[in-house]
Amino acid sequence: MAKKTAAGGTARARRMKQLLIPEEKILKHIVIVRNQRVLLDVHLAELYGIQTRVLKQAVRRNLDRFPDDFMIELSDADMDLLVSQNVILDRKQLGGSAPFAFTEAGVAMLSSVLKSEKAIGTNIAIMRAFVALRKMAINYHDILDILRSMRTEYDTKFDQIFDSLEQLIRPPQATRTLIGFEIPGSQRV
Repeated sequence: MAKKTAAGGTARARRMKQLLIPEEKILKHIVIVRNQRVLLDVHLAELYGIQTRVLKQAVRRNLDRFPDDFMIELSDADMDLLVSQNVILDRKQLGGSAPFAFTEAGVAMLSSVLKSEKAIGTNIAIMRAFVALRKMAINYHDILDILRSMRTEYDTKFDQIFDSLEQLIRPPQATRTLIGFEIPGSQRV
């Protein structure tokens, strides 16, 4: 049973709170690969405080836990795309072997492979970051819908304004009654 501290919380809860990583640090490492939001193994290893090779070894020992929708092994084209988009400054940052990219589900599965307190705290923080990203995406969709409806509404109003301005700029030609004599065979000027 966990020992209670004088402040009323458990010592484990305090340690977990100290281990949590700021959400911004995680969000900056989430990249898009093959239309999926992923974290690269090199960044996960940094967040977990372990070497990338240790993370890869743990994953390779448990490959059956990481189907294709949990983890992607990056191809040369994927790595070139990440470098060209300046997500990664240089391929050397990715190490010698093909890096792994973990989806949200893959990160969740890592918690069953890496069992340290740091790994548990890091996984909690990463899952919260993915949730925050989903919320932001929903907000962007809502804003986009509002902008589309405003555009439709205001396009109609602006059409009316432009019609009124055109009438002011070019007032309609009123038919005038001609005054004077008409000489047969001559043209009007």
